[in-house]
Amino acid sequence: MAAQARAARLFHVGSDSFVELDTWPAALPDSGFLWLGIARPALEMRLPEVQGALHGWTGAQLFELHSSDLLNNHLPSHYDYTSSYDLLVFRRLAAGVGAESVEAPGSSGTAASARQTLASVDTSPVGFAVFDRVLLTVHPADCPVGEYFAQRLLTLGAASDPRAGARLPGNPADLMLRMVNHMVDSYLDLRRLLTRQLGQLQQQLLDPGNRFNDWQVLLDSRNTLHSLEDICEDQRAAVQEWIDALDEWPDDPDPHARRERELLRVRSRDVQEHVERVLTHVRRLEQSVENAVQMHFSALAHRTNDIMRTLTVLTAIFLPLNLITGFFGMNFDSLPLIHTATGLWVALATMVVIGATLVAYFWRKRYIGRGMR
Repeated sequence: MAAQARAARLFHVGSDSFVELDTWPAALPDSGFLWLGIARPALEMRLPEVQGALHGWTGAQLFELHSSDLLNNHLPSHYDYTSSYDLLVFRRLAAGVGAESVEAPGSSGTAASARQTLASVDTSPVGFAVFDRVLLTVHPADCPVGEYFAQRLLTLGAASDPRAGARLPGNPADLMLRMVNHMVDSYLDLRRLLTRQLGQLQQQLLDPGNRFNDWQVLLDSRNTLHSLEDICEDQRAAVQEWIDALDEWPDDPDPHARRERELLRVRSRDVQEHVERVLTHVRRLEQSVENAVQMHFSALAHRTNDIMRTLTVLTAIFLPLNLITGFFGMNFDSLPLIHTATGLWVALATMVVIGATLVAYFWRKRYIGRGMR
């Protein structure tokens, strides 16, 4: 029961206070708003209770389609809205547990480390239902985002003199954008891991003394980067739809409300800019892998050309020598030099001179030797 209670936490966010509530009130407080953070398995078990609480607080409930979306662990990032609330599903990009547990001492170690890093990428969706004074967040059971913000806001609420720019969120949409921005920024850790592992694979690809055999790992990395690119594009589309819906909200004559609305626009554009940077970096990594593969096959082709050129030069050197030995090896008695004591030495000298001349010629043309090109 304690674990289940921990999976569903309710907070009251005021202008200068942040308090976790032990029981769910029947009605909204006089000021501030409520944040209900619940794990996806807990929401599935307590959906009628959550629907009843939302109806008591806001007079509305989640539509059945939206509740199914929040319970779906494979839903892509998207945005939807109703007259009572806005719904945003945002897939997080983060390094999963065990992503750094494998070191890379050599080729096989690098392959195992890259495979585990790619397999442990956490792209679980986090759902947000934004009411006027209620925020419902649905996250995976092991998602650290909710716990991070709970501790952060508890610290801000307990501070007697909060730092400038570190104030408590003024409305549910503000808190949602902060959490989304944090999820986008968590890609930095994943970016570091992916860059390191893909860099090691590229070094193996371009190492002339290494026979690269980890093609399955490289294929998995390309597929993972394609998947990350699709997720980032869905994130960008969802944030853009949220920004468009925010611009269509009716104007409020209250200056404070207009300032809060402008702050939401600023935060939304900041989230969008961060998503764009993540998408750009994913595409850069994808292009880097493609370039490394092309350079690998170019190096193989260059090495094959060098081998074929060396074999061609050796064939060109020994061809006249084989012609001489074939000529004097014919079974005729009237061949020159075959009945003299100096015939062998004359033939050997001729072969040495021809061979040395051809070697010098090809060396000068740089067809053989260290400077060949």
